[in-house]
Amino acid sequence: MSKVTGHEDNLNAIRALIKKHKKNDRIFSYIGLFIIGSLAIALLILFLDLVIDGYPKMNLEFFSNFPSRKPEGAGILSAWVGSALVLIVTFFVAVPMGVASGIYLEEYAKKGWFADLIEINVANLAGVPSIIYGLLALGLFVYEFGLGQSILTAGLTLSLLMLPIVIVSTREAIRAIPVHIREAAYAVGATKWQVTLHHVLQYAMGGVLTGIIIGMARAIGETAPVITIGALTFIAFLPPSPVTDVAPFFNFAWLEAGFTVLPIQMFNWISRPEHAFHINAAATGAVIIILTLLMNGIAIKLRYSIRKKIKW
Repeated sequence: MSKVTGHEDNLNAIRALIKKHKKNDRIFSYIGLFIIGSLAIALLILFLDLVIDGYPKMNLEFFSNFPSRKPEGAGILSAWVGSALVLIVTFFVAVPMGVASGIYLEEYAKKGWFADLIEINVANLAGVPSIIYGLLALGLFVYEFGLGQSILTAGLTLSLLMLPIVIVSTREAIRAIPVHIREAAYAVGATKWQVTLHHVLQYAMGGVLTGIIIGMARAIGETAPVITIGALTFIAFLPPSPVTDVAPFFNFAWLEAGFTVLPIQMFNWISRPEHAFHINAAATGAVIIILTLLMNGIAIKLRYSIRKKIKW
């Protein structure tokens, strides 16, 4: 009888412990949901405030006019064109280098103290304040290499900022691929490069693209690095067109042109005392947030679509 009673007591103690743990899990879930909801509401309020303030300027002329000393006719033409050209340079520099580095570190690099050192440094670089990249670019690209305060310098600077994000996301995406996919490819005679290119990278593409777009979304809103390297706060002209009607149909003179970007244009307007300029700044801030949300939405959509097509 005592054994049965002792067994029941143990079961009751286990049930009580499980019940307590479930209760703690629910409490933690509610706290996490409250924090996420609070942040989402705060972002929504900020976004709606910018949209309400800047709505009067949300028209075609705002996107097709140059900045002006008169707020009524000022626009963001040079700012959004400059942002687009800087992001083009950033993309074509950071993405190939970042993805290739992630593939090498995860698939080819020998495990040891050197690989661990690189991994620690890459992880640390992802958390370095952006102003540090601006100071590095000022000394390296502007003064040492003589690239000047140009679109090329800005693109290279933001590439340094974006590289750790792309490398880490590429490694994590590759690391998530089951080992049996590699083993199956090796079993039919595939080489290391064929396994990596045609199997591992194909399955990891969703995570890789997500990291790339998130990195680009961060780059579009950066202000400190481009101010440090000498981006203009007022510019009433456009860089030379990258495409021409004369062979070879490409013009690279725009890489050496002066520029401004959307966050700097917003900063310039918000620093002025006139309320009309503040309306322009609110409209610019709304545009930046919309672009960021669109890029993150595209990343989620691409990841979902790619994963839906993949059959493990």
